[in-house]
Amino acid sequence: MLQGLGENCRARPLKGTPPPPAPTGPVPPPPRTATAAESAKQPQEILNAILPPREWEEENRLWVQEVSSVPSTRLDVVHLQEQLDLRLQQRQARETGICPVRRELYSQCFDELIRETTINCAERGLLLLRVRDEIQMTIAAYQTLYESSVAFGMRKALQAEQGKSDMEKRIAELEEEKRELEKQVSEEKAKCEAIEKRETERRQIEEKKHSEEVQFLKRTNQQLKAQLESIIAPNK
Repeated sequence: MLQGLGENCRARPLKGTPPPPAPTGPVPPPPRTATAAESAKQPQEILNAILPPREWEEENRLWVQEVSSVPSTRLDVVHLQEQLDLRLQQRQARETGICPVRRELYSQCFDELIRETTINCAERGLLLLRVRDEIQMTIAAYQTLYESSVAFGMRKALQAEQGKSDMEKRIAELEEEKRELEKQVSEEKAKCEAIEKRETERRQIEEKKHSEEVQFLKRTNQQLKAQLESIIAPNK
């Protein structure tokens, strides 16, 4: 943290360590019932509830480090601000946009402000704790929404890419079908032109033959007419 973890560390046996032997002397009387004032939480207990102590194992002992319950002065707040600016610069936190480093440092700074406020007024510290938890919950909700929207966008992009591939494949198939149809059309046109040419030639031959037959019949008719006239003329 930026500030606030005090040096009040204490060690206690690890779990599983045999308990100390029971006293052999007379059993002490049960503790008296605490009054309402005595049962109220002390500032250190509230601080431990807000900012849980750190625990680690060392030399077969469990060490616990609690946040300091020493009130902060105006100079400490100024130093906290200087430390925040220094850490932001050292860790190269971005000034705008989403930055996990900046968020982490400001979260630590806010925890320290909650600690300092709780020492002076426990109720105000608990209220700030509610504000902190609400902010964290809101940020978590936005993060979940962002991740789900990114996943949704990726799915849509993959679907669009897959649809694009299918569409490109379909376009290629249609273009191939179009080329085949154009080839068939060309072949049919060639066949039609050949048939038309053949029929034109046949018609021309038929017309020429018909014309020759007509001319032959005309000449024959003329000859027969002339012969008939020559036969009829002497009789007159």
